[in-house]
Amino acid sequence: MVQELSYLTVADNSGAKELMVIRIIGSTNKRYAYLGDEVMCSVKVAIPGGMVKKKDVVRVRIVRTRKEFRREDGSYVRFGDNAGVIVKKEDGEPIGTRLFGPVARELLSINKKFGSLAQEVV
Repeated sequence: MVQELSYLTVADNSGAKELMVIRIIGSTNKRYAYLGDEVMCSVKVAIPGGMVKKKDVVRVRIVRTRKEFRREDGSYVRFGDNAGVIVKKEDGEPIGTRLFGPVARELLSINKKFGSLAQEVV
């Protein structure tokens, strides 16, 4: 469960390291974002020479949340941190070429590329 002003770690190699959520995309009154949702973020920490710079406003797809997510079969999946992947505004493709850490299986229905770039699909 991620809300406005929440901090996310970045799970790709786009150059950003830490993000802050400034808006949840989807509805005007949507309070929380969950696994697979898209949010607008501001880059708070970035490495030199990366694709994104500090203070950039980017779109991010949430790939890991600390709040448990219930699957169709009744099981739950929960991660140790809140993390996201920076995506392009036009088509939702990830900017980076690698994804670090585990990624939930539910993201494969949104975009197949998440599964091929991830180290592990849970």
